[in-house]
Amino acid sequence: MKNSLKIKRMVGIAILSAIVIVLQVLSNYIQIGAISITLALIPIAVGAILYGPIAGAILGLFMGLIVLTAPSTQAYFFVNNPAATIFLCLLKTGLAGLVAGFIFKLFAYFAKKTDSTKKKKVLFATGIIIATIIIPVINTGLFIAGATLFFLNSVYGGSAMAVINGVFTTNFLIEFIVSVVLSPAIVTLIKVLTMQNNLGFTTDFSEFISDNEINEEVE
Repeated sequence: MKNSLKIKRMVGIAILSAIVIVLQVLSNYIQIGAISITLALIPIAVGAILYGPIAGAILGLFMGLIVLTAPSTQAYFFVNNPAATIFLCLLKTGLAGLVAGFIFKLFAYFAKKTDSTKKKKVLFATGIIIATIIIPVINTGLFIAGATLFFLNSVYGGSAMAVINGVFTTNFLIEFIVSVVLSPAIVTLIKVLTMQNNLGFTTDFSEFISDNEINEEVE
């Protein structure tokens, strides 16, 4: 049974990794004006919630690797400081996935401690939403810190405000809005995925779903 769950977990993480890679490759080349459209943070959040912090970090690292191949990354950052570019790209998304996994794990822990079904559901949903929203916040925050530390003069002309303005008009706003808008849908998605299946998830999601919901789904 344990080996079966491990295989299911590996397959689940592999599928999410493929989704992250495809979405980020598309993001590397699809822009609306100066705004870069990316949905790759969403499967990272789903993986961190379903499979735990390490899975979130792995998915984040995959995204970071694809970000490294982006033409803008190569043209503006890699040519100036390759080591810092690699470090920053892998750190910001990898850490974002890791933290998201721990945040949901924390909410799941407190949910298990309560006897109230209503509180369990509220903590369950809140954990998913916060874990989803925190990813673009960490991703952007670390990028601003890294860009200021390593690329302030070479890329941004010595202006810290140029770093902040550039990030907010190209990535953060769209990533944050997408995360906020889709987080309720992710709550529903997690419920559906875990309703009657055990695909190697690290959390027992049955504790957060009432018997009525299960019966309604069966009918």
